[in-house]
Amino acid sequence: MDIAGAFAYHNLIFILKGFSMTLWVAFVAIVASFALGGIAGTLRYMRIPAVSPAIGAVVEIIRNLPLLLILFFTYFAMPDVGIKLSVTSAAIVGLTVFEAAMISEVVRGGLNAVPKGQIEAARSSGLTRSQTIRYIVLPQGLRAMVPPLVSQFISLLKDTSLAIVISLPELMHNAKIIIAQQYDYTVPVLAVVAVLYFAVNYALSIAARRLENKRV
Repeated sequence: MDIAGAFAYHNLIFILKGFSMTLWVAFVAIVASFALGGIAGTLRYMRIPAVSPAIGAVVEIIRNLPLLLILFFTYFAMPDVGIKLSVTSAAIVGLTVFEAAMISEVVRGGLNAVPKGQIEAARSSGLTRSQTIRYIVLPQGLRAMVPPLVSQFISLLKDTSLAIVISLPELMHNAKIIIAQQYDYTVPVLAVVAVLYFAVNYALSIAARRLENKRV
């Protein structure tokens, strides 16, 4: 085990470049999947004829597919239909589609957790259906959504490592290249990778707990 060689300046810089790519892809995918998942979950909750069942069918299909298959599809299959994406864009699109399906279920579950009595009271006071959802259901449903949403965001961050199969230069990809150059670097390099993943995910968990406590 060559700790000194593994922690050479150029190796650390290479690892950090991969880590920055991991954070960037995760950030964009989190924002995009939250937006899409939020819309899909809300529309399913509203039970709009034709629309809600169609969205539900798409969500169920995506949720029951492996993420690796979706990543392969976005990078290798989409060019066959005239849509060619860079490896970064393909990773973002694949992660966004997969996580949006998961988040839509979290959103729908959070909205369904709001007591029906409060919804009926809001409607009887003169609020329209859209106003009831906006002012009554969403604010309360968000409290129930926070823990599972953060869990999904943490999973998304970890799932960026699967993009190694399409050669996205993220954290695990760069770590693998360093290890391939010198097998003695395996333990120290993977230890650094583990620390970086843990630091970010633990920080997200702490932030989620504080946010949840403030809402109580």
